[in-house]
Amino acid sequence: MGWGGIQNGRLLTLAQSQFDIFLTLDQGIPHQQNLGKYEIAVLLLRAASNDIDDLKPLVPLILAAIPTAQKRALTVVAL
Repeated sequence: MGWGGIQNGRLLTLAQSQFDIFLTLDQGIPHQQNLGKYEIAVLLLRAASNDIDDLKPLVPLILAAIPTAQKRALTVVAL
């Protein structure tokens, strides 16, 4: 989408116009952004790293969280 290098606030603004859910590994996002002003649900993934082997176990939890994820709110997904 050509969004490489775009920072959180601007990225959330762009994402909210095209997506319902924003997945992130950025543990600082709830402290750096006022998530209540964005029309998008934010799922914060907590994993040992961003390595695919650390993320794979979260997939069922992500899928389970999607139906109840609320816009303007943070949902933490962790094992």
